[in-house]
Amino acid sequence: MTERMNRRKVMTGTVVSNKMDKTCVVQVAGHSKHAKYHKLVKRAQKYKVHDEKNETQEGNIVEIMETRPLSKDKRWALRKILKKEVE
Repeated sequence: MTERMNRRKVMTGTVVSNKMDKTCVVQVAGHSKHAKYHKLVKRAQKYKVHDEKNETQEGNIVEIMETRPLSKDKRWALRKILKKEVE
């Protein structure tokens, strides 16, 4: 799910909020093995992503890329929209 391009992390996730100006919140889902019981446990992490053109909608699947700090919470930038949500 994570690959490196020019030594920057690239992840795929779902847009869960786009209410802010030039910012969207992307949830990246993953899973890991439980230390004791060895079952797969679902994990999810939310990232604030810089969206310069405000082109994302809730439900879109997007690719995000690590970048320099843009604000207090934003460390990721929108790379491309992989799948648009049909309204």
